[in-house]
Parts: sequence; structure tokens; C-alpha cells
Amino acid sequence: MDCIFCKIIANEIPCKFLAESKSSVSFMDAFPLARGHVLVIPKNHHQKIQDMSEQENSDLFSLVQKMISKVDSLTGATLVAVHNGKEAGQEVPHVHVHLVPRSLKDSASAIHSMFDSTLKLSESESDELFKKLKI
Repeated sequence: MDCIFCKIIANEIPCKFLAESKSSVSFMDAFPLARGHVLVIPKNHHQKIQDMSEQENSDLFSLVQKMISKVDSLTGATLVAVHNGKEAGQEVPHVHVHLVPRSLKDSASAIHSMFDSTLKLSESESDELFKKLKI
């Protein structure tokens, strides 16, 4: 497999590991968006979160929760981001959670700034989506 994250886990590519759990690892991002940008990934290769087992998912987000406290201590605020699939902007097809320290002085903005405009839905469209998404 030609996955950079799998190669990092196999120690074929050096990185600065920060923490490890049973099914996940955390390390410094090699191309940080901010000082202290961290990635948390599952050890097993999965492209999307829903491809992971419930146990792997729980383990991943448990490590995310532990790492947020460390990252948050740098600036007081942390952006938590997951691009779940290529269409969502995922550049490496291996589940990964970005923890990016944020401050009022950085160049980033709110999630709504990523899109051209706010979507306007009719009541029937909203009801249809509600029915499809409700568990």
C-alpha cells in the first residue's frame, strides 16, 4: 500500500510521535498550518470514519480528547477537523483528525467561510433530509 500514514506507522517514514494507544497514534504534522498542528490517526488503514470498527473509533477519539488538552494549552483554542473522504477535502485517504491551535490573530476563519454561501432549503427539502438522516 502506498499510504504515507501507513508508512509512518510502520516506521518507514520518520515523524515526531506524541502519543500512542492500542489502535491509534498521534504525531506532529509535517506540514503544519499552525505551531503545534497535530494529527491523530488509527493504526489500521481506513479511508472513512464509518469504515472503522466501533472499538477503533472509540480509541481514536479517546486519543483525540487527550491530545486536545495539550494542543489547547498552546493558544487556548483548537480547531478539530476531519475530512471524511476525497470529496470532503481529504488529501490522504487514511482517517486522520487534525488538531490545529487557533488564535484570533491567525488567518483562518469559521467553517461557514469555507463555502460560497449559506444554503437555503425549503421546508419540504428540510423534512426530506431530516427523514434520511434521523436514526
